[in-house]
Amino acid sequence: MAERVRVGEIDDDEGRRLLRIHRRDSGSAVTWRRAQMVLLSAQGTPVWKIAEVTFTSADRVRDVIHNFNADGFASLYPRYKGGRPRTFTPPERHENKKIAKSKPAENGLPFSAWSLAKPADFLVGRGGGRRHQPRGPAGPTPQGGRVVSTHKDLEDFP
Repeated sequence: MAERVRVGEIDDDEGRRLLRIHRRDSGSAVTWRRAQMVLLSAQGTPVWKIAEVTFTSADRVRDVIHNFNADGFASLYPRYKGGRPRTFTPPERHENKKIAKSKPAENGLPFSAWSLAKPADFLVGRGGGRRHQPRGPAGPTPQGGRVVSTHKDLEDFP
């Protein structure tokens, strides 16, 4: 039978720090929940009971305890950042903005005004930008072209 998963020995300072994190009203709910799991484990509560009290799985409790034993208090704080990662660096954004504010003729283009798609096509064409690829039925085909219905396509249907 496998050995019970428990938090290693916690001294008084660490116990007080865990209690402060657990009693604090503000802050991350994830940190609060992880501190609760560690405190319960330090008190000798079995993993299945901690999972029941914290409304999570026993595997998740084991992961939190193993991470705390390995990394200490750093494991209590989430490492993820919210939102989508940035797609352009600040210099790229500056260059894109400069081109969007300029007139197309200043860049050697034969039209007088930018549309929504033309700046993106221009930037991608000169190698300085990335083109957003739409998804779904209106998006590009795997070959890179758009799906266009023609009269010939519709002749096959009743």
